[in-house]
Amino acid sequence: MGMGLELNTMIVTKGREVRKEENLFELKKDGYRLYPMHLPIDVRKTKRSDSIGYGRIEKMEWTDEKTTILYRLISLNSTN
Repeated sequence: MGMGLELNTMIVTKGREVRKEENLFELKKDGYRLYPMHLPIDVRKTKRSDSIGYGRIEKMEWTDEKTTILYRLISLNSTN
């Protein structure tokens, strides 16, 4: 029996991010997802929306068929 794994090259929040500190956010996604760690990657509300900015993933955890990431927003394109 295998484990499904999705490789992600951007952070898509869909408005579900939770602010932990000023520029630090937590995001929980269904399924097992793999993100590049400690590198700037695009942050968007949806796959097709404009970029919000760039974030750097500091922590990633897989539990109970869910992925939790902790990312720091390192640049912001717009406040909207």
